[in-house]
Amino acid sequence: MQNNIEIEVKVTYLPNQSDIPNSQYAYAYTITITNKGDCGAQLRTRRWLIEDETGDVEEVVGEGVIGQQPYLSPGESFEYSSGAIISTETGSMKGSYGMINDKGKRFDADIPEFSLSEPYTLH
Repeated sequence: MQNNIEIEVKVTYLPNQSDIPNSQYAYAYTITITNKGDCGAQLRTRRWLIEDETGDVEEVVGEGVIGQQPYLSPGESFEYSSGAIISTETGSMKGSYGMINDKGKRFDADIPEFSLSEPYTLH
């Protein structure tokens, strides 16, 4: 039995929701969580580390995602969108989802680090 949770992220800069004079840069992200393992699992918790260019890190810990604790059978996916506001033009996010599988075993599904940036700011 193997836990294998794949996480894909798409990021969009939101100029209409950003307030650049007040150093607020808004980003939306859409995450697709796919159970590639052979055992069902439920997402119970989330932990995010959101870092801006200055090195300031905000930790966000909570139950589920967008008010849900989705259950994923093998082969199933769950997609949701959320957002973050940082105080610099670019930053990054990473974290993990606390999962529990059908056998009652808890495990963390790592969310690989991704950039918060407008497309043209990447070099």
